[in-house]
Amino acid sequence: MAYVISADCIGCGACEGNCPTGCIVNEGGVYTIKAADCIDCGTCAGDCPVGAISEG
Repeated sequence: MAYVISADCIGCGACEGNCPTGCIVNEGGVYTIKAADCIDCGTCAGDCPVGAISEG
């Protein structure tokens, strides 16, 4: 199951830069995870300073 970014995201970009598959994208200031490309590694969740990323 892919990870998801909640509305608690502060837009810092910490998750985007460390994603090994590049599945996190910034679309108009809102970060989203492309579920089809997510490998469920959890790197993004560990990098998020506000805990806005979790398994969906």
